[in-house]
Amino acid sequence: MAKAVGLSHSSVQRIWHAHKLKAHLIDTFKVSRDRNFAAKVEDVVGLYLNPPDRALVLCVDEKSKIQAIDHTQPGLPMKKGRASTMTHDYKRNGTTTLFAALSMLDGKVIGTCMPRHRHRELLRFLRLINQQTPPGLDPHLVVDNYATHKTPAVKRWLKAHPRLHLHFTPNLASWLNMVERFFAEITRNRIRRGTFENVAELKSAIMEYLENHHADAKPFIWTKSAGEILEKVARAEQALETQH
Repeated sequence: MAKAVGLSHSSVQRIWHAHKLKAHLIDTFKVSRDRNFAAKVEDVVGLYLNPPDRALVLCVDEKSKIQAIDHTQPGLPMKKGRASTMTHDYKRNGTTTLFAALSMLDGKVIGTCMPRHRHRELLRFLRLINQQTPPGLDPHLVVDNYATHKTPAVKRWLKAHPRLHLHFTPNLASWLNMVERFFAEITRNRIRRGTFENVAELKSAIMEYLENHHADAKPFIWTKSAGEILEKVARAEQALETQH
């Protein structure tokens, strides 16, 4: 840049700094090509901002292949002037899958760990949701388009339990499912910080985290309207088209 405009490197750096430009960083994005993108956004955002009467909106997903990692040496605790540290090498001791349903009403989470995430495990989790939600409310579940969510067995179960309703996010739009916020928090605050000699220890740590979260839960607040989201996506698509 400096050579192209005839300025010194330091001058270019000062200009970038003044305008808060960080040329070394690259953001990533991917525009969904779902043919029903707008309808799905309006459906899910409508649940967040204006749910139906007697609706209990739950954001549901699976965090699969969580690894029980045991570092080869003990880490050093945080102290003044030094962050906590851990060795870069580790052993893998198996995996588990966390099924979670985040309530948009109060931020509480229904969760359980299972070895896999097939339709059999999903059915077990749907039964758990059915048991742990008040019978006077209708659970509306926000889910992604993973094939497990659409199997004939799952459809038959939902038909036999009509108080549960599934709402699908658009393809490539996991950001629309608020349970991803919870997954980010448990990963950052517990899973990455832990060392686990086996899957049982990992599952115990996850369930303990869920209990602590449940005791002091706070809801995630959705603020964007469907119109605002669709306008932003339209601008992104227009910007992409102008590059060709």
